[in-house]
Amino acid sequence: MTKTILITGAGSGIGQDTAWALAARGHRVIATTFDEAQAARLRAEAVSRGVALQVFKLDITSAADRAQILALELDVLINNAGVGESGSLAEVDVDRIRQVFEVNLFATLELTQLALRGMIARQRGTVLFVSSIAGRVPMPFLMPYSMSKFALSAAGAGLRAELDELRCNVHVALIEPGAIHTGFNQAMTDRKYAWMGPQSYFAGQVERMKAAEARTFALLEAKSTRSIVAQIVKAAEARKPRLRYVAPWIQGLGVRLARVFGV
Repeated sequence: MTKTILITGAGSGIGQDTAWALAARGHRVIATTFDEAQAARLRAEAVSRGVALQVFKLDITSAADRAQILALELDVLINNAGVGESGSLAEVDVDRIRQVFEVNLFATLELTQLALRGMIARQRGTVLFVSSIAGRVPMPFLMPYSMSKFALSAAGAGLRAELDELRCNVHVALIEPGAIHTGFNQAMTDRKYAWMGPQSYFAGQVERMKAAEARTFALLEAKSTRSIVAQIVKAAEARKPRLRYVAPWIQGLGVRLARVFGV
């Protein structure tokens, strides 16, 4: 069945690749971006590809931007927009953490509440939260981001149970990407080096940390978004999606084993 699907954070990476994949399957895709520049680039690419996409700016932290979705009859909301921040919890400016939570949790929830008004009234719909396997196990030096994804995963699971109580045929699922090479991970891990100075507890370890991060990404990052996009498409099209969709599967298995062994 053709669905009307809105994706946030579709200006690049997983969000944009998901928009192409869903449009190719015949869905009406509303691809939203953080700013007008991203929207213009995406519109131009859609024209060059001959793909029908509805594109507009939706900064999820803007109440005015969020209100735009009230005029839409959405079958699926894919909450993909998010930001990253890194640094040790022993010294990172807590305002940096607040901003990550503002985007990844609070603004995401505010947008979801607007979408749910129509879905609950129509007695149908699906909400997908793009969390992360970083929201399943603690990630040293990535905790500002990881904590926000722990919170988002908890919110999604709790909202799913609450909507089940309503028996309103509105479903919630979590999408949990592993390490995938989109540039997001590198930008996030590099961000801490902009403010870590000689006074940092870890100043003497910076070069070792950078080398370790490069090795980890080279070893773990999937080179393509195909596996996670396939999971998002599956969840978006499911009549009753399951709670979690994880890809690449080997990274998801690693997370489950880590939790079993208390890592």
